[in-house]
Amino acid sequence: MVTEPSTNAECVFCSIVADPSRDHVVWEDADVLAFMDINPVTDGHLLVVPKEHTVGLTDMPPALAGKVMQVAQELARALRASEVRCEGVNLFFAEGEAALQEIFHSHLHVFPRYPDDGFEISADWAGSTDDRLSHAADQVRAGLERIRSSAH
Repeated sequence: MVTEPSTNAECVFCSIVADPSRDHVVWEDADVLAFMDINPVTDGHLLVVPKEHTVGLTDMPPALAGKVMQVAQELARALRASEVRCEGVNLFFAEGEAALQEIFHSHLHVFPRYPDDGFEISADWAGSTDDRLSHAADQVRAGLERIRSSAH
C-alpha cells in the first residue's frame, strides 16, 4: 500500500471530483471521472480518476481498478475516432514517489501519440540473465503467497 500523505481535504483530484469543470470533463459515471489534463503531453491527454479517494493502484478495490481501465479503453477508442491527432495511445499509471507520482490520488493517464510528439521514455533496456529473471520470479511468487495467506 502507498503511504504518501493525502487526505480528501487536501487532494486536488477530490476537489475536481466534487466540483468538476464541465468544459473539461469527457466521462462521468457513479465511480469514475475523466477529464483533460491541464499539463498535457499531447493535445487530448486525459486523466481517468476514481471518484473514491485512493492513493495508488494497490489501494483501489479490484472492481474499481477494472472500471478505471474499462473507461481508459473507451477513451482510447474515442481518441482514435476523434479529430485529435492520434496514431497511437499510451497509458501511464504511477504509484509512489519513486515511480514519479505527483498527485496522491489514483489516476490513469491516457494520451494520444504520434511520431515526433516530444514524449520519450528513457531506460536501460539491457536485458537480464536467466538467473536474475528466475530469482525475480521467485520473489514475486513469494509476495503473491504472502498476500494470499494474509487474506485468509
